[in-house]
Amino acid sequence: MNPFLLDFPFEFETERLLIRAPKPGDGKAANAAIKASLNELQPWMSFAQQAPSEEETEINIRQAYIRFLSREGLRFHVFLKETGDFIISTGLHRIDWDIRKFEIGYWADTRYTGKGYVTETVAGLTDFAFNELKANRIEIRCDAKNIKSRAVAERLDFELEGTLRQDSLSADQKELRDTCIYAKIREE
Repeated sequence: MNPFLLDFPFEFETERLLIRAPKPGDGKAANAAIKASLNELQPWMSFAQQAPSEEETEINIRQAYIRFLSREGLRFHVFLKETGDFIISTGLHRIDWDIRKFEIGYWADTRYTGKGYVTETVAGLTDFAFNELKANRIEIRCDAKNIKSRAVAERLDFELEGTLRQDSLSADQKELRDTCIYAKIREE
């Protein structure tokens, strides 16, 4: 099966959110979200160790758009339906099309956290992966110290399958960290 031939929606909605593929021109809103959230993102995201320029963010988004079209990675941007505000970047990564295995990653604009948007996003993306992409396995991997990210996985009944000890470096590359692996599998 060639993933280039897969047809699936480039966007979908949840109760409060529009979730769609990245588009050229999204850089300005995404860059503003990164800059507003830098302090909260720095412990967990290597890209947030210093504020990117708007141009760097736009280039990254256009690369993500190409990866979406080639089915190598499926980034999605999340917007509030009510206002159109950009609030979350998420996606399906580390894709194995033969197994139909995906890893969900996400970060949120701090100005919109604490309202359940990340949980709603991940629930929607999980449903999308199982229903549209026929996923057999969906993972959420996160730093063991990232309590908020772990809480999202646990709230959505992802099972903690294990913790890989000293598996990665912290986002600032200064210390070894453990990685939690949560998963859901297709129920037959």
